[in-house]
Amino acid sequence: QGSELSGWAMGRWTYEGIDLNHNFADLNTALWDAEDNDLVPHEFPNHYIPIPEYYTFANATVAPETRAVIDWMQRYPFVLSANLHGGELVVTYPFDMTRTYWKAQELTPTADDGVFRWLATVYATSNLAMASEERRLCHYDDFMRFGNIINGANWHTVPGSMNDFSYLHTNCFEITVELSCDKFPHVSELPAEWENNRESLLLYMEQVHRGIKGVVRDSDTGQGIANAVISVDGINHDVRT
Repeated sequence: QGSELSGWAMGRWTYEGIDLNHNFADLNTALWDAEDNDLVPHEFPNHYIPIPEYYTFANATVAPETRAVIDWMQRYPFVLSANLHGGELVVTYPFDMTRTYWKAQELTPTADDGVFRWLATVYATSNLAMASEERRLCHYDDFMRFGNIINGANWHTVPGSMNDFSYLHTNCFEITVELSCDKFPHVSELPAEWENNRESLLLYMEQVHRGIKGVVRDSDTGQGIANAVISVDGINHDVRT
């Protein structure tokens, strides 16, 4: 149909009426409550936060697609991810949910804010449409002032986002790429959209090689140690091997 005949909400909800973009478990609130009570990380973890019991009930409003993705994430130790959206030209990074629950917008960085800003910048600066000096605003927000990246919660709050869930429940760092002003480009426009994003996608995937990597071994036997927790001074978010 193209954007001329499609509203912004076309395709947003499943047949069951669930918005998959808001359907993951809210782990943020539990973490922030624990932080406020000085329970992190000794009594409450700052990573691999368990899924709340209410979310696992059969009658919980959780789409089968969401459950399938969570099962997938738990089976494979992903470390880098991006989800692709349309309708804007900007890259957003966690947290997506505002820490002050009644605020619609609020800068809410993670403990790994520097890494997330780098990941978002890698994509934004290599995306041909975002990097073009001749580009116009998609709508009203001028993301060019910020290098075409923004903290998700500082744009609009999204409780239960996949980005926040990935960061708090797994080792995965995930961003959102709003990759085109047009949510529904015509078939004839797809080759240009691909060229706009091809190099960005490749450069983004290459970022898995940044940072510390290796195998944690027993110093006596040399055997690998499963589920070893790695802590970095000054970063209140551990990771697990």
